[in-house]
Amino acid sequence: MAGPDKRATEDEVVAELRSGMTIGIGGWGSRRKPMSLIRAILRSDLDDLTIVTYGGPDVGLLCRAGKVRKVVSGFVSLDSVPLEPNYQAARQEGTIEAAEWDEGMLLLGLQAAAWRLPFLPTRAGLGSDVVRCMPDLRTVTSPYATRAALPDGTEVEEHEELLAVPALQLDAALVHQHRADRSGNALWLGEDPFFDDLFVRAAERAYVSCEQVVPTEELSATADVTHLRISRMDVTGVVEAPLGAHFTECAPDYGRDEAFQKRYTATARSEEAWAEFRAEFIDVTEDEYRSNVARLREEER
Repeated sequence: MAGPDKRATEDEVVAELRSGMTIGIGGWGSRRKPMSLIRAILRSDLDDLTIVTYGGPDVGLLCRAGKVRKVVSGFVSLDSVPLEPNYQAARQEGTIEAAEWDEGMLLLGLQAAAWRLPFLPTRAGLGSDVVRCMPDLRTVTSPYATRAALPDGTEVEEHEELLAVPALQLDAALVHQHRADRSGNALWLGEDPFFDDLFVRAAERAYVSCEQVVPTEELSATADVTHLRISRMDVTGVVEAPLGAHFTECAPDYGRDEAFQKRYTATARSEEAWAEFRAEFIDVTEDEYRSNVARLREEER
């Protein structure tokens, strides 16, 4: 049975967000990022945002546009470009606060929020500079003893010290999926779900952009049901956004646009290049964006 119609536009989604929010962004590096929603934020007056993500150009663009106060990330990379250049500039210039966690710690922070727990314990990060550089992180002692053997063979009980990863509670989550129905049931068709389902469940409000909105009955026919990781019960709004992850990869629908990404990376080195990029690919409608991208492809042939 069809659920409620939650379809919206990018601008309608952004109108529900507020400055100062903590926003989780799905995807992984330069792969399946909700870029049409990011572009809508860039066109808005939102600022002072805390971004939680396995970061890519979403983080770089938001930092370059002055929208970000803090980034909590497992990394910020363009994949084929190891370090996102606009994020690198923001870090070096000190214009943002950065919490650079271990990838596993970020996963557990999202899982804790999804399960409505204050934290989850882990060994990840122990013995590294993560804890030293981020003194707000805490350790806990396991209440359960384990048995260990001393060199002389004597057995003793130990209570292990673990890192307590705090829940990453999100005001909103933005993710991009390959297909969705009008109510927010959504599936991915690629090789990896990229934890998008955890971002959705960790958030008070979650918005899914997708390449195509299809009837509910088509979702199970499109791919294995295990790829249907996002439920309409957790989704606030759905945006049909063809090419909505561009210029990041959205396989099998399309790959990363390396030529476009190269054009983007040049914006970190020049105010003029940034102004030109913004005028052509940010301060435009999504229809104009797709048209400008198509024109570039024709010029490259």
